[in-house]
Amino acid sequence: MKSSASKIQLCDYDALFQTSDPAEVNGNLVQEIPLSELFPFKNHPFQVRDDEAMQKTVESIARSGVLSPGIVRPRPEGGYEIIAGHRRKRGSELAGKKTMPVLVRELDDDEATIIMVDSNLQREKILPSEKAFAYKMKLEALKHQGQRNNLTSDHGGQKLTARERVAQDAGETSGTAVARYIALTKLIPPLLSFVALSLPQLIRAIASSWVK
Repeated sequence: MKSSASKIQLCDYDALFQTSDPAEVNGNLVQEIPLSELFPFKNHPFQVRDDEAMQKTVESIARSGVLSPGIVRPRPEGGYEIIAGHRRKRGSELAGKKTMPVLVRELDDDEATIIMVDSNLQREKILPSEKAFAYKMKLEALKHQGQRNNLTSDHGGQKLTARERVAQDAGETSGTAVARYIALTKLIPPLLSFVALSLPQLIRAIASSWVK
């Protein structure tokens, strides 16, 4: 079956949201969905913090609305699961909005996971612990897809393992760097919270001992 995720350019989200018609994005209808019908992505690894950046988001939404629609998919039990747009939803709530503009897409679990991770990795401030669980989720999704497609190719036509693909998309130096982050997911929550506040170099040093 042809992947519907292929219709979304994961490497350029600015292009995704460029449109001359506010009611459409790349020919797809933008829908205003009640915030009460929007639910977080299952096991969403990225925190939504009410920090200074969120306050700026709230002020922007209050002034101009949500300029870039989120991406959601229908839930079997009703409502919609947010793929991209968790911070925009929170900002809309704090700004007193009742709805948020979104694109409704039919995506399987692997497609949704990859888009969710890639869209959030573009944020400026990401905790190492957030990267750890996000990389793990994307790696598992790519491996599952790889059962059908085997390995993926980079721009030079070379074959990449799923771990190398995660590294390339995230701007990491190597698949080993990704593995070191993923190793952090083995820490118990209290220790993970402590490590997440440390320098990335310290985190990689601790995690590297677990990488095979």
